[in-house]
Formats: sequence, structure tokens, C-alpha cells
Amino acid sequence: MLSVVYAVVCLAAGLILDYSRHQFSILILLIINNFLLSMILYLRSNISGLHYFRTDSILSVLDRIFMIIFCSILLWGKITESPFRIEWFIYVQTISYVLTALASLVMVLQYSGKIKPAFRSSRIKGILLQSYPFALLILLMSLFNRMDSVMIERILPDGKEQTGIYAQSFRILDAVSMFAFLFAGLLLPIFSKMIKQNKPVRQLLELSASLLMIPALTLVIISLFYGSEIIALLYNEHLEISSRIYPRLISSFLFISITYIFGTLLTANGNLRELNSFAATTVLLNVCLNLVLIPYYKAEGAAYANLTSQAFFALSQVIISMKIFKLHLHYRLIGKYFCFIILLIISGLLFKKLDIAWTYGFLLLIFLGIIGSWAFQILIPGSLYLIIKDDIHKAE
Repeated sequence: MLSVVYAVVCLAAGLILDYSRHQFSILILLIINNFLLSMILYLRSNISGLHYFRTDSILSVLDRIFMIIFCSILLWGKITESPFRIEWFIYVQTISYVLTALASLVMVLQYSGKIKPAFRSSRIKGILLQSYPFALLILLMSLFNRMDSVMIERILPDGKEQTGIYAQSFRILDAVSMFAFLFAGLLLPIFSKMIKQNKPVRQLLELSASLLMIPALTLVIISLFYGSEIIALLYNEHLEISSRIYPRLISSFLFISITYIFGTLLTANGNLRELNSFAATTVLLNVCLNLVLIPYYKAEGAAYANLTSQAFFALSQVIISMKIFKLHLHYRLIGKYFCFIILLIISGLLFKKLDIAWTYGFLLLIFLGIIGSWAFQILIPGSLYLIIKDDIHKAE
């Protein structure tokens, strides 16, 4: 039923935005894909809820594996002489989601036994009332995460071109955000169990934040030094403006990572009202910033709006989490992060000054990120296992 509401809202938005027939056909396929993705997430939630984390991890990447295989065949399999089309990607996405949904259903049936569908109006009403805050949160987060491109296209005379320029950097941000999303999916049942058993969450919170923040900080610092080279490696057009947008937009990954940690904690604790309030405020902030910045700075202005909105949403969750769970600033850990950042920045400046080839500088900064996180004892190998070993033993 929620999927029907979602479809109606999306189609109504298409009518308001005066989409063409071709655009509507793509929109319908994307709605179907989102429905399939929601089904996969629902089935996976049953598996992770049973603490079969290994199975859930495989299913979490299965659709990507299918997409890589099918897209590789279309791109390099020489089965067609036509250039790759966006519609093909959507078809591949649909097939991959269907296969993954079927695999997830098989796993759920294997672990839970026979399922007997039962449709009771009172029960469905209760489920809808319980699901409403989650659905609203996902809708609001989707708005301030994806609204930038729509506003660029509609506000600017050269909106389509500027949207394409913005998309060059946003694709990278969207791709790396998947890792944080998958990690959050594993954390949700663990946080839920710890909260239910009245166990302290601080140790897991700090560790999980480190597991995401170290790669995020490393990526952002690398992008500050080698953003133009990364863009030039991936694209052939609009390199100068994309090289300015990319470091600003990829910096949002820091705050997206924070959101996936603290937002997951608040979700596990049932603080949906607070999360929805923050998300609604962030949507309003994002719209206002885009209306002000896009006419003057075009796609670059949207990147600033995205960064500011993500920062507001993430920091709001950190503040309310500290209040609810009575957490305090860990100054020693903050000092370690500061030293880690200084190490990478000084190293990046040195590599630039020595005119080291950017590929070597890129790899060296990754290496220093790994070594630095261990040297400053931000990440300790095996610490995650020590915290959740009971869950792992139960899992499989």
C-alpha cells in the first residue's frame, strides 16, 4: 500500500514537472525498481534480524554483482553495435533486482519455514501506522538528497547541461555512500539488541564511527589534492567546473557517514519523531539554499547546498544522540582524529611539492590512512569482533 502511495506521488510530481512521454516511461521503470529494492530490503531485514549477517552481506551486494555482469556483457560483449543507452541500464537494474529479490525470498523461507499470507484489516492498519514514520523519514531524506538535480534543471536556462555537470560528481558520492548504507544495515539489529538489553552503546558507536570516518576522511583529503585528476580519469567534458564541484560535493560523504551511524542508533531507539523533524527542517534548508545559490553559482551552488544540508542533518543527530544516550565528547579520540587529518594533509602537500605522479600520491595517501589509523589507535584490528562476538556466534 505504501508503494502505491509512493507511485502516485512520483507520477503526480512528473505531471507537475511536465515530463514528456519518454521521461514518464523511465519514471515508471524507476518506480518499479524502487519497489523491488524496498522488497529486497524488507527480506534482508528479516535475515539480519535473525543475525545471519554473512548471508545478509552476500545479498547486500548480489544485485550489484548481477548489474556488473550484465552491463559488462552489454558494453564489451559485442552483442550489439548500438551505443549503450540509459534505458538498458534501467532494464539491467530491474532484472538484477528481481533475481536478488527471489534469492532473498528463498533465504527467508529457508530460515523461517513456510509462510502463510494473512490479510487482516486491523493488522494491516496497525502495520501502516507503525511504518508511517519510517516511510516519511525515507521520503524526506530522499528529497534533500536528490532534489538538487531537479532544481538545477528547472531553475537554470541551461539546466540540462548543468545537471549533467553536477551528476558527474554526484555519481561518485552516490557510489561511495553505498558502503555506508550497507554498513548501517548491519548495525541496526546490533544496536536494537543492545538497547533492548540495556547494554551501553558507546563503544560500538565509537568503533563504527571510526570504521566509516577513517575511509571518509581519507577519501575527502585525497579528493582535495587529486580531485581534478580523478575527474579527468572518469570524464572527458566539463573537466574544469567538475574539478571544482567534486571536492565540495564529496565532502558531504563525511556527514552522510555520520548520519548512517547516529541515524541508525536513533532509529534503533525509536526516535523517529526527532529524525523526521530534523529531516523536514533539512529539506526546507536545502530548498532555500538551492534557490539562493543555484541562480548565481549554478551546479557549484548546488554542491554547497548539499554539503550544508548534510552537515546540518548529521550534526543534529549527533547532538540529540548525546542528549538521549548521555554521551560525552571523547577529547582523546578527537585528538587522534586531528592528528590523523594533519598527517594526511601534510603528506598530500609534500607529495604535491615533490611533484609525485598523482597515482602514486593517491595510493600513498591510502596507505598512510591505513597505517595512521592503526598508529594513532583509532582502529584496532579485531575490536569489532570482540564487541559483537556473541551476535556472530549466534548468527551462523
